[in-house]
Amino acid sequence: MKILYFAWLRTKTGIGEEDVHPPAAVADVGALVAWLAARSPGHRAAFADLHLVRVAVNQDYVGLDHPVKEGDEIAFFPPVTGGAR
Repeated sequence: MKILYFAWLRTKTGIGEEDVHPPAAVADVGALVAWLAARSPGHRAAFADLHLVRVAVNQDYVGLDHPVKEGDEIAFFPPVTGGAR
């Protein structure tokens, strides 16, 4: 499973990407976040307020209840806004 961190999540974790192999009990994004948060103080800080984190699995925006599996690409990033008026 490839994990990508963008913007301040990259800064807090100290890495832009990592390949991980979570235990079989990690079956959805929420469980993955909990598992990642336990990996280091930086990961814990990055996921401290999930209202400020968006997730994409295989380049599709998803919620915390979305399933994950080996081979997926999971990206974590802050909310995205913008555009011209």
